[in-house]
Amino acid sequence: MQAEKPKPKVVTLTDWMRSRLKGITEPVADFLIKLGLTPNMMTLAGLGLNMAGALLISQGYMTGGGLLILIGGPFDGLDGTMARRLGQSSKFGAFVDSVTDRWSEMFLFMGLLYYYLTSQDPLAWLYCLLVFLATMGSVMVSYTKSRAETLGFDCNVGILTRMERYLVMAPCLVLNLPWLALWIVAILANFTALQRIWHVRAQAWRPDKWL
Repeated sequence: MQAEKPKPKVVTLTDWMRSRLKGITEPVADFLIKLGLTPNMMTLAGLGLNMAGALLISQGYMTGGGLLILIGGPFDGLDGTMARRLGQSSKFGAFVDSVTDRWSEMFLFMGLLYYYLTSQDPLAWLYCLLVFLATMGSVMVSYTKSRAETLGFDCNVGILTRMERYLVMAPCLVLNLPWLALWIVAILANFTALQRIWHVRAQAWRPDKWL
């Protein structure tokens, strides 16, 4: 019998953008390094911008908060690029980067939750529920990948990973459409978690074997 051909690697939007924007991010990273900035500084600056954005959002300043989050987004890619250019890439650095990403996202949802809890909108209860579902989906997208990779499975799939969630949340907040972002993330983030579960199941079970 012929050996099965390995399946081609799934290319996510994050991978595609990293490849396409390499000619921009690397010169910018080199410039920041010349200014004396470090990858850790960029990581903390990105977290700080997201926290400040969440604070504005909690007070109802959606556009201002969205702009800060939009500005803070590129820091997520530049810290890793700077670390690679400096030859300082490490597992611990990747770990810290992932942790701060989760914090940044949770602060954003906390800001939205506080805003709706103190809102007089008659649909505030629905938006609070959407914030919870969006948070749950975002956490599960991250957790399913982390747990799968710990067990030796590939889990680099899904339609709403971290990059896609950022591209949904930030513009919708700038346009003062937080409810639209919440609907999209609440539905598609949880769907992405299910996608990842199914993807891992396909690797763990034979095609003719059912749970």
